[in-house]
Amino acid sequence: MIRRLQQFRDDVRAVAAVEFALILPLLLTLYLGTIEAATLYSADHKVATVASTMADLVSRAKGEISTTDLDKYFEAAETIMHPYTTAGLEQVVSLLSIDDEGAATVKWSRGHSAETGVEAGREVDSSFPLEADAKINELARGASGWLVASEITYPHQPLFGLVIPSTITLRHTQYFLPRFNGEIELD
Repeated sequence: MIRRLQQFRDDVRAVAAVEFALILPLLLTLYLGTIEAATLYSADHKVATVASTMADLVSRAKGEISTTDLDKYFEAAETIMHPYTTAGLEQVVSLLSIDDEGAATVKWSRGHSAETGVEAGREVDSSFPLEADAKINELARGASGWLVASEITYPHQPLFGLVIPSTITLRHTQYFLPRFNGEIELD
């Protein structure tokens, strides 16, 4: 019996298989976690790009912008999200009036949902949560007193759900000064 135990102790033929079996779950978790983190980063980057693109396109308007043009911009911005689904993508573009103290007020606002189309934006004449000491607020006060805000919300669904177990809501807000001094009217 002792001889058999010594043979078992000295046998190293299956050591590699046992070590591999012990480390395999860790390696798979690391591999799948890296994939989930990379897709989350990529989706977040695309959401930031959508926010920046929408604010930039609206800020280029000279004097006025039509709701038809805004709707086309919303639809075009959805293509930035590919290859990710646009389900749940919500976009809101607002023109803000900045007073001398830095208080931001919504002049007009329009929203768009990838699933249902046109949605209500922010309430007109409501205050907008922009810090008075934010650099963009100071720049808007020093320029024309107007600011274009683009708010994007996107529910990112993880591929596997092993490392990131549930949906993560990605949000980005971008601010652009109008290219031409003065208000941009929405018709």
